[in-house]
Amino acid sequence: MSALPQDPHEPRDPQEPQEPQDRREPAIPSEPPAPTTAVPAPPASSATPAASPTSAAPGVSSVNAAFWRVMPPDADAAETAEWLQGFESLVRAEGRERGTYILRRLLDEARRLRVPLPPVLNTPYINTIALDGQPQYPGQLELESRIAGIVRWNALAMVVRANRESADLGGHIATYASIADLFEVGFNHFFRGGGNGALPGTGRNGASTSEGDLVFFQPHASPGVYARAFLEGRLSARHLELYRQETHGSGLSSYCHPWLMPDFWQFPTGSMGLGPLTAIYQARFMRYLRDRGLARPHAGRQRMVWAFVGDGEMDEPESLAGLSLAAREGLDNLVFVVNCNLQRLDGPVRGNGSVVQELEGLFAGAGWNVIKLLWGSDWDPLFARDHEGILVKRLHETVDGEFQKYAATDGRFNREHFFNKYPELKALVADLSDDDIDRLKRGGHDPVKIHAAYDAAVHPRPGQGGRPTVILAQTKKGYGMGHWGQGKMGSHQQKKLDDEALLAFRDRFALPMSEADVVALEFCRPADDSPEMRYLHARREALGGYLPARRGKAAALPPSAAIAPAETARLALRQAHREQSTTMVFVQQLTQLLRDPAIGRHIVPIVADEARTFGMQSLFREFAIYAAQGQLYEPEDRDELLYYKESQSGQILEEGINEAGALSSWIAAATAYSAHGVPMLPFYIFYSCFGFQRVGDLIFCAADSRARGFLVGATAGRTTLSGEGLQHQDGTSLLAASTVPNCRAWDPAFGYELVHIVAHGIQRMLYEQRDEFHYLTVMNENAPQPPLPAGVTAAHITSGLYRLPMREGAAAPRVRLVGSGMILHEVIAAAGLLRELFEVEAEVWSATSFGELARQAREVQREGRLHPQGPEEHLTPVSHVEASLGGTLPVVAATDYVRAVPQLVAEYVGAPYTTLGTDGFGRSATRRDLRRFFEVDRQHVALAALVALADIGAWPREALPEATQRLGIVAERTPPWLA
Repeated sequence: MSALPQDPHEPRDPQEPQEPQDRREPAIPSEPPAPTTAVPAPPASSATPAASPTSAAPGVSSVNAAFWRVMPPDADAAETAEWLQGFESLVRAEGRERGTYILRRLLDEARRLRVPLPPVLNTPYINTIALDGQPQYPGQLELESRIAGIVRWNALAMVVRANRESADLGGHIATYASIADLFEVGFNHFFRGGGNGALPGTGRNGASTSEGDLVFFQPHASPGVYARAFLEGRLSARHLELYRQETHGSGLSSYCHPWLMPDFWQFPTGSMGLGPLTAIYQARFMRYLRDRGLARPHAGRQRMVWAFVGDGEMDEPESLAGLSLAAREGLDNLVFVVNCNLQRLDGPVRGNGSVVQELEGLFAGAGWNVIKLLWGSDWDPLFARDHEGILVKRLHETVDGEFQKYAATDGRFNREHFFNKYPELKALVADLSDDDIDRLKRGGHDPVKIHAAYDAAVHPRPGQGGRPTVILAQTKKGYGMGHWGQGKMGSHQQKKLDDEALLAFRDRFALPMSEADVVALEFCRPADDSPEMRYLHARREALGGYLPARRGKAAALPPSAAIAPAETARLALRQAHREQSTTMVFVQQLTQLLRDPAIGRHIVPIVADEARTFGMQSLFREFAIYAAQGQLYEPEDRDELLYYKESQSGQILEEGINEAGALSSWIAAATAYSAHGVPMLPFYIFYSCFGFQRVGDLIFCAADSRARGFLVGATAGRTTLSGEGLQHQDGTSLLAASTVPNCRAWDPAFGYELVHIVAHGIQRMLYEQRDEFHYLTVMNENAPQPPLPAGVTAAHITSGLYRLPMREGAAAPRVRLVGSGMILHEVIAAAGLLRELFEVEAEVWSATSFGELARQAREVQREGRLHPQGPEEHLTPVSHVEASLGGTLPVVAATDYVRAVPQLVAEYVGAPYTTLGTDGFGRSATRRDLRRFFEVDRQHVALAALVALADIGAWPREALPEATQRLGIVAERTPPWLA
């Protein structure tokens, strides 16, 4: 190709100083070769091709249209050669830094003259790492090829076998077929294990001693990961037989699901886009742990985060959302491998363009190192003989839809339609047979090229360190499946192959299997003492153990005084007789937890640019905001007591206006016990409306990840955030939380409830190591904070429902009122209205969690259904909600959320049950007017109680119109859910 090795990063930042050469960059030869251009014009002997689908549209500037495809014809080749020779001579004589300076001056001059600038974030459509920059391959290629072929077969057999039994099971073959070699080179040479899945220890100061890499696998390729684990002896043939049949107890999950396979998968990636995003924040959290002294500095090569992503998956906004953060934080412990098989589910990813070139521009523009891994070793002689650059030109004018066609066809078709377009290109492959052309590999199928790319990613060249790396690996969808699946439009959905296809697959990968075994879809596993098996185990032993492997426990922490019953009681007492919001109570408790000597350094406060909104600025100075670079400026408020303090050892994660990023940070912290062997307890506080309803997919990802931590929905409820209006008022988060199996959701009304619930959650997650997380609602509305009532215990509060004491001398209650959150205050006031205006006595109950009540009632109901006639000890017990509210007294439950929240327990109450909630769209108003509008204020609660009494004949129905009038309620108005 060109005399100087192509370096895609040199033109990207003209201001960046160039570093000395290293082993990947050969010395500049003493004799300059003939000058060439990176993307040359057509040779003089070739006619310029006519306009085609790949040509720029009429009237579109050639600088911008299809800039990565075809260099415009050279109007003066001699003059161009002089410029190139002059520039090369300059670099040889004065060095690359001087070349960079001249380029910058030329660019400045071009801008001054208003010359349209060509894009500088793209490089030629060739491998970034030149042949003479490749390190020697360290493995035994023949053995690795045999192992890879066996793994490919077992992955294919597993899916086809399952679908022979039932077409309901589904599965995917083509994705793993395309990515297999990318995985295998990683497994054999790069992915470090963490000690065979053993429980990691902790060093001094609780620092993690786990050194394994974290690997986010492309989910549709899961059959290949299972197939390799089968060879390693970590999964049995029975496991593979039960692929996607998980109700039997030992089946394999469809994708990467830690909840379903808690000892195997490290991270869930099945929801497209979340794998790339959460991988970035995992890599950043590794730095956070290191900088805070909770993880050991690495000896030798640092721990890496590998994220394998499909090129179609990169269309998800989440896939690209964290790219700038990764570069800004200097995450050189992060490697993205984008499997560019150029096909998504229905067809080409960019049929009329080039996804590789597009992604290169995006990643390079965000500040990443970009390594293009496009062509296998068989292409090297072609590039070496291509002195005129016609092969590169042909590659540039070929769109992805054409590359897909070439993948789906044979060598003869490729010769005729790709190579024969130009006489010079036709001559270039004249000595190759059609079979030779058919065997030309794309880079993602060549272990030697893959190893070179991975090696460059984990050992970056001088000048490219301190940045994350993306490898754009071109592959073929369904590689090796021949005309039955390779490059076909429907290859993603392919789940079945006939006998002819299976036998062809065997022959293609030289599998040691009889025809009968192939047709029967037998799994292939060499003898334990075979060269293949010895090599496979030796490589993993050298790399520290097998992957993926997940740890379910972390080292125990010493007891915390901050959550001891006596200390929790004292904290609750300190809140008594104050008028403040539960948000401020939470901040006070969080501060106490951060100061606790046992668990304080394991607490991770996370905010999405709302710390001041929630009164958390008091934490800035004492605990600081984490910043990888420290604080390089003096903050504007430096002279104030609570100034904005950033520090490399800071404890607070301030994520900016980025709920998805903040939740990804929370997931990284909430899974640190497993990924790093360090128990961490994150508290992510956010506007409640921007939690579950905005990032619900990530919350399910957290649940699948077996996350442990607190999500804190602040300014919660539809009527507590009075002036902000429709989109800022949350009436559904508690309902959404109730749908997540391992989420415990709480809606405390008082400070004493909150502090006991937090202590309860810490005990369960940090000390009992339960795989659950807790959602808390806290308010921005000040209210009197009473002391813990006499006779009420922490167990009452965490049961989900308890009764508030009645006043002395009260008559027998005739109705029960239930409230949660701020609406409990309205319920208490409604009890007063009933007594004063209508001489009706009411019990008042605080529902700290309708979700917990429903969960316990379901369990009781199921037990009774499964043991209807069992012995006495198995007779159906009574659920807590029925034991508390069941009977003849009518019950009215009111919340600041949609009525479906209190209706979670409707079938279990065992008494007439009425619910009030805030169904409908939010709007701006005062809190008093909002509660009247949504009919959850004290007057509507009181009226609902009277109607409930009338329904059972305990109150005269004819008196209801007068009661409505006395309560000041207008009956003739549009329902709030229709307004």
